[in-house]
Amino acid sequence: MTALLSIYNNLTNRLTAADWMVPTLARFVFAAVLLVYFLNSGMTKLGDGISGLWTPSTGAYAQIFPRAFEAVGYDSDALSFFHQLVVVAGTWAEFILPTLIVLGLLTRLAALGMIGFTIVQSLTDVYGHGQESALGAWFDRFSDAAILDQRALWIFLLFVLVVKGAGPISFDRALQPRAS
Repeated sequence: MTALLSIYNNLTNRLTAADWMVPTLARFVFAAVLLVYFLNSGMTKLGDGISGLWTPSTGAYAQIFPRAFEAVGYDSDALSFFHQLVVVAGTWAEFILPTLIVLGLLTRLAALGMIGFTIVQSLTDVYGHGQESALGAWFDRFSDAAILDQRALWIFLLFVLVVKGAGPISFDRALQPRAS
């Protein structure tokens, strides 16, 4: 039994020493699972042509401010400057933050931004779009609820990056000053 425990401890100590693996795999999993999701979502919000970067589509307002957009008769010009600013910032965030995470550039800040983005996205889905059925419940026998189950895993993945950083294969590491 002592030999078996020794083998187990040796293996787990090696895994603990491989601290580079967790943030590197977290960025890889983010890229594999969520990068295209967010980029595609951002594409649906862009307006026509190059000016679409600062004049989002009407769909952007419907996705981000569904009730306010409906209240003004689906006329984006009738919304306030605040609404326009949030929609433009949200659209850009869907491109910039995931790209920064995948590159490993300003990773902790980008992951923190994505956590906030995911929380706002979830609240908008529930309160703005009325998707209470997508909320689900924790500690039940189902693991497929779009909000409490899936997005909790997204946030945990992003939290790993906030705590651990980007890992050794990143621009964050390359830009760190070298120890003398």
